[in-house]
Amino acid sequence: QVQLVESGGGSVQPGGSLRLSCAASGRSFNRYAMAWWRQAPGKERELVAAVSWHGIRVYAEHAKFRFTLSEINAENTVILDMNSLQPDDTGVYYCTADQTLAQVRASTSTYWGQGTQVTVSS
Repeated sequence: QVQLVESGGGSVQPGGSLRLSCAASGRSFNRYAMAWWRQAPGKERELVAAVSWHGIRVYAEHAKFRFTLSEINAENTVILDMNSLQPDDTGVYYCTADQTLAQVRASTSTYWGQGTQVTVSS
């Protein structure tokens, strides 16, 4: 089992920044792929960014050039730095983990955190 706990959400004005963290515990962390997903009110959950266990990163089009995914392997933590936030970025952000990059890029990924709310509003 892998337990995931997200933190760092909050409210910010358009153009602002937030940093989300996902701390993993349980089975060996550095052999898992990780990803961030988000779900806006009334919409389906969508992928934001993902990283394989050996460091390959992929970003959704809406996240490219604004969001950065990084890892602190010693702390079993994945960080999502979000810049130039817009109202369309509002939603609940979820961290997920699974064995492969392909799996965490699918909504059927095995392990999920409880989510953290991000609100972008003036």
